[in-house]
Amino acid sequence: MDPMTTTPTVGFDLDMTLIDSRPGIHACYLELSARTGTHVDADLAVTRLGPPLEQELAHWFPAERIAATADLYRSLYPEHAIAATPALAGAAEAIAAVRRAGGRAIVVTAKYEPNAKLHLDHLGIEPDAVIGDLWAEQKAVALREHGADVYVGDHLGDIRGARAADAYSVAVATGPYTVDELRAAGADTVLADLTEFPAWLDSYREGSAAARA
Repeated sequence: MDPMTTTPTVGFDLDMTLIDSRPGIHACYLELSARTGTHVDADLAVTRLGPPLEQELAHWFPAERIAATADLYRSLYPEHAIAATPALAGAAEAIAAVRRAGGRAIVVTAKYEPNAKLHLDHLGIEPDAVIGDLWAEQKAVALREHGADVYVGDHLGDIRGARAADAYSVAVATGPYTVDELRAAGADTVLADLTEFPAWLDSYREGSAAARA
């Protein structure tokens, strides 16, 4: 992407970037354990959010059961995870900041797309598009399709996705990685959380405009 634009399209990850999905996912894993009779350590599972569901299920279920178990988990998710999941600080304001700049805000996530939309609807967060079921470098497909200049996420996979799309990588330290770890992984900018995003966006736009002058 050409970063020299004053009206950027900004992509956002969902889990641990816009929402704190740990309480809801924890509850969903407990229900999954009860339904299947297979123990899932929900406390451990919520410390490694980001990759696709099937990767986590592989720690607890044999390969031949993963597809059916993933379907069951996703069917349980609306009842057990949506209401329990809050927005992270600054999430709505970050989307609004992009809109004020005349840009478009999209969500690109590894989460099952219908459940991702339920989260955003429940919290009253209204991006211009929601694209699910994409992880790490796969996210570049949607980022390129929507012309994203910037991608914001909390995971090392999000940095890789931004890189693959030739988008500017903004990392937030609200997930499993520290500021130093995100910076070492190659993020262009690292923020403590999304409350810092509107001011960063203003400076990014000013720098882009100056570079174009």
